[in-house]
Amino acid sequence: MTQTSLTLARDIERPTRDAMLQRAPSVQQFWHQNTRLFEDAWAEWEKNENLDDLVLDSALYAPALREAVEAAWADPSKEGAVSNLWEEVFPGVYKAQFFDPEKLPVLRGFMDKVADADIPLRPPYGISLNRAGAMLDARSEGHLGTPSFQAFYKGLMNRYMRPISRMLFPDVVGYDGQTFGFSIQWKADTDVSLRPHSDASSVTLNINLNLPGEGFAGSAVSFIDPVSRRVEKLTFEPGTALIHHGSVPHASEPITEGSRSNFVLWLYGQHGQVAQGGMARPDIDPKDRWVEVNEPSDGFAPF
Repeated sequence: MTQTSLTLARDIERPTRDAMLQRAPSVQQFWHQNTRLFEDAWAEWEKNENLDDLVLDSALYAPALREAVEAAWADPSKEGAVSNLWEEVFPGVYKAQFFDPEKLPVLRGFMDKVADADIPLRPPYGISLNRAGAMLDARSEGHLGTPSFQAFYKGLMNRYMRPISRMLFPDVVGYDGQTFGFSIQWKADTDVSLRPHSDASSVTLNINLNLPGEGFAGSAVSFIDPVSRRVEKLTFEPGTALIHHGSVPHASEPITEGSRSNFVLWLYGQHGQVAQGGMARPDIDPKDRWVEVNEPSDGFAPF
């Protein structure tokens, strides 16, 4: 009996955890040799899986944000309604309701089904080999390749993240044509914290995916003002997002109870070029923010 791509992907021998932690050459070879197999497996899985109640579309966004963003795309001069939704909660760090908390079970349900699909996914290296994480961008080996998720992800990056980034941080224009993303899940007693660091991005968007009532203790994101050395611990509510220059130092505080699920999304320029916080803020016309950017992927992945 002929095996399908899905059965072949599920039966394939996978690298050991130690090999992945060490980033052994054989691990990279494993992902590269099986890229087409895993892409076909994800397409087959999505076709066969019952996802009728887990549709990834614009209904997932917070209504106020969705309406303001759609209005800005129709008429960029109306972008002020988008800007008004973002509160500066620390110098250079903004917060807003990004996803609709009532719709989050759809996205989380989809990701739960992905986790149970038994198709190899590469977790994000460098985050204690996060056990429940996945690479989201097609530039990354072993990424989450379901067609519907990729369509949703590209819309999020191109229709939401990039114009919002250009509005809040005008200096990133020209350093924001490339996309990168991963999911993480912090669990108490497993992946407890992440030391202070900056990101290899022009802009970072960190979106909490916890469901209403799915509480956790600890796991605040601490931001450090490089000038005053002031430290602020910021917390997430379901569906809220923090956005900032990647150069802003930050850390994840230890999680002590429950779990915290997030998407972490980056924009940067060709071959990893990034805008540095503190650069002169150019005067950008709104219509140059709310514009499609069709820069082809350079294939570069930060990790």
